[in-house]
Amino acid sequence: MNPKNKIIRTWKGWTSLENALVYENMLVQEVFPAVKRKGVEGLEKVSISTKEKTDEVEFFLVLQFDSLESVKMFAGEDYERAYIPDNAKQVLSRYEETADHFELKEELWLHES
Repeated sequence: MNPKNKIIRTWKGWTSLENALVYENMLVQEVFPAVKRKGVEGLEKVSISTKEKTDEVEFFLVLQFDSLESVKMFAGEDYERAYIPDNAKQVLSRYEETADHFELKEELWLHES
């Protein structure tokens, strides 16, 4: 893999315990399919991770894009601002207002296929 120019975008949001599955399903079945339908071809991978706490669930999203231009197609020119559709805001109890961006340098696969 040539990671040149690939961008990793990270973001966190939190839901109540009751809304965690609702939000996860929304991401998988609505939010990211809608992003692809909008023509954001450079979004290569989405990883959804969770951490269940006593009274809430933390979501950690990692999106891999083929370039910064694709990030801007996804999030707009103000690409550091978090992309949160209105229906998602209804089930999130809080969320980061901005997303972080990193240039992917290397990806190591340490298991045998």
